[in-house]
Amino acid sequence: MKNVINVVILLLLISGTAWSQTTPKSDAPPEAVSTPKEPMTYVEQMPTFPGGQEALQNYLATTLKYPKDAQEKGIEGKVFISFVVEADGKVTRAKIIRGLGGTCDAEALRVVQAMPSWTPGRQNGKPVAVQFNLPINFKLANPDPLMKGRKKN
Repeated sequence: MKNVINVVILLLLISGTAWSQTTPKSDAPPEAVSTPKEPMTYVEQMPTFPGGQEALQNYLATTLKYPKDAQEKGIEGKVFISFVVEADGKVTRAKIIRGLGGTCDAEALRVVQAMPSWTPGRQNGKPVAVQFNLPINFKLANPDPLMKGRKKN
């Protein structure tokens, strides 16, 4: 009798756990189901800059203006920017995730915020917001040998 009661209790616990883990069904069509609020980090088809990777490098080379004070101080290195390519391709939520400081960070942020719309990333055939990280390199063409030992990243 004790074993029968224990088995009944165990079955009730198992069925209760299984019931709590089921997902309620929605009568809404698949296209009406909302997209995730947070951007995805990896999708089946990642966002692309118009014209591809070479066009992105060309955009950065022609748009980025090396800050004069950073040049004078011999500051070189990379600024890492995080941004979101929204489902409509617009670049939003740009922020510095690792910078050189001061004017280099501000210039890198300006260039990313001025980017044209990208081709959005896609998941299950639908455009989705995707977080993207981009390093922007600040490298002096002819570094001053007297500036050795200054900040470099």
